[in-house]
Amino acid sequence: MARTWRCSGLRWTPRGPVLAWDGGRHSALPWGKRVAFAVAADAVRGCVGARGHACPVRAAVPGRSTGARCEECARLDRAHSVAADTIADDPRPYHVYLAWFGPGMVKVGITAVERGPARLLEQGAVCFSWLGTGPLMAARRTEELLRAALGVPDRIPYADKRAVRSSLPASADERAAEVRALHARAAVLEAWPESLAPEPCRPVDHAEPFGLSGGPAVVVGDVAELVPGGLVSGELAAAAGPDLHLAVAGRGVVVLDTRLMTGWELAPPSSPADGFTVPVRELKRRQEGLF
Repeated sequence: MARTWRCSGLRWTPRGPVLAWDGGRHSALPWGKRVAFAVAADAVRGCVGARGHACPVRAAVPGRSTGARCEECARLDRAHSVAADTIADDPRPYHVYLAWFGPGMVKVGITAVERGPARLLEQGAVCFSWLGTGPLMAARRTEELLRAALGVPDRIPYADKRAVRSSLPASADERAAEVRALHARAAVLEAWPESLAPEPCRPVDHAEPFGLSGGPAVVVGDVAELVPGGLVSGELAAAAGPDLHLAVAGRGVVVLDTRLMTGWELAPPSSPADGFTVPVRELKRRQEGLF
């Protein structure tokens, strides 16, 4: 097997998505690029550790895990995390946002103001708008207010997001409609935290940065896991959140969640042909809305 690398995940930059590799190397991902790699035949997926530190026991982790961490490292990684709600004293200002992923799929969330829209790109939000800005705990209370008063979720499973990307509305105005409607309902709620400054509804559309503005491609399935000796190869058609949409001639588009790549030893494939020899599950179409 040729020299191997370990992937540390997909990153979103002002120039588009890139794959990051241990050691600081990055691979740009322009549309149409061939994304191809093979898993070493004798590879064992290893825990990626926590907060910049290697796993002390070098534990093996399951191929289907999107976190690529053993139980202890996962616990340590979430022990001081805004996302896990284990920090209450972060002095930074936070945005509250409404994010839309497809018809009937709007969620509320928070992100540090200094991060800008990065969190929305990482989650695969096709459209979003800021709702307000304020201290961390005020932002958290606003999240809870929208959940309790309007039934707005704060999480949407990635499988549901993938299932609707092939049937998104064609125009930016249509994609923003549910965000606008929910923003208007949220703005008139009572009991808003006094320290949270409301923001006007200004939808931001990510269809073009994600490569989805030219019309949806037919997605036939998604990679369930990588396996020793497995091959992934296809032409990059789109990307959203951690997902790469890879087109394979004669088959259609298969979605690869790049979080499944972490912890594996990966190398260039020995064959130039496109295709997958890793488990791919048929994509289940989502029929009903959330509301």
